[in-house]
Amino acid sequence: MSFTQNDLDTINKAIAQGKRRVSFADRTVEYRDMSELLQARDAIQRELRKAKGGNRRVWPMRGTGF
Repeated sequence: MSFTQNDLDTINKAIAQGKRRVSFADRTVEYRDMSELLQARDAIQRELRKAKGGNRRVWPMRGTGF
């Protein structure tokens, strides 16, 4: 399934509001708990990064204070 930035925005809004039911375009999903909702958000983020070709993690350089 292809996700969009709008799907990510929708799920982030649901997380912020503490809601478990999320509507995406033509379907509605009710997640069992917040943990499942967060996992769904992470999966959408991964797919969007892959679609942009940015599947690498970037780590801060040593000595930068991070």
